Amino acid sequence: MEISESAALAASEVRVTFGRLRRRLRAVASTTDLTPSQESVVSRLDKTGPASASDLAVAERVRPQSMAATVAALVELGFVERTPDPGDGRKQLISLTTAGADRLQGDRQVRQEWLATTLQERCTEAQRQTVIEALALLDEVTQA
Repeated sequence: MEISESAALAASEVRVTFGRLRRRLRAVASTTDLTPSQESVVSRLDKTGPASASDLAVAERVRPQSMAATVAALVELGFVERTPDPGDGRKQLISLTTAGADRLQGDRQVRQEWLATTLQERCTEAQRQTVIEALALLDEVTQA
């Protein structure tokens, strides 16, 4: 299948724009200097619940040693805690603490507020509706 020029251009523009938006949103909410891998682990634990370090390493596609360092840093910050796995006493489960959940929620709120304010200030109502429609189309693409 030959890819049209417009499809290639759209793909490039979407990728570049979403990358820039992702970096900007991270910068807006960086109240604590978490690494991207630490942010990812905190977010994953929020979405999926407690997990072993080895399960997190597999899910995040990193070496177990790298995950151990990430978890240790998050424990030190008080964002996660280790508890014995009730199903296997040899393992420990990594869980999000209240401080970790609060940090995550705070970051999400800051990012949401920044983006809403920026869209309000820089776009007309018609442009915001266009953004909503374009994102609906991109959502359809992700369902394919």
